Amino acid sequence: MIRILFVCLGNICRSPTAQGVFEGKLRQHGLVDKSFAEKIRVDSAGTAAWHTGKAPDKRSQQAASKRGYDLSQLRARQVTELDFQTFDYILAMDKANLAALRSICPPQYISRLSLFLDYAEGPEQEVPDPYYGGEEGFNQVLDLIEAASDGFIKHLSNRA
Repeated sequence: MIRILFVCLGNICRSPTAQGVFEGKLRQHGLVDKSFAEKIRVDSAGTAAWHTGKAPDKRSQQAASKRGYDLSQLRARQVTELDFQTFDYILAMDKANLAALRSICPPQYISRLSLFLDYAEGPEQEVPDPYYGGEEGFNQVLDLIEAASDGFIKHLSNRA
């Protein structure tokens, strides 16, 4: 079993989008029935607890829905200490959240932490937080997450 956790600040915009897009990309690539995809568990969380139990931001859901991704069943939660033991990949959306994760991660699990955009081709290193912006920010987040999802699927395929 490969376990993947996507992490942003509040777990209502970027990380649930990454979870929904990545799961959708597995289906789009026709990998749902392939052996390695059946062994993947995907989740998302935030480094802060402000939105625990809430659905993803409506703007995230709307932008994702326009591209065929359904985020409606996801609910925000905060990263826990158990996550560091449970997940093989803990993929932060930006450097601030990566630093927050490193500050609470037990040393033996530090190697599990990285930026999600490390798997995308392009100059961007961080998925920007669209929360205080307009519709274009949510579309940019989707563009970056789709590219990183494709790259991460390729990484996992090569590993399988």
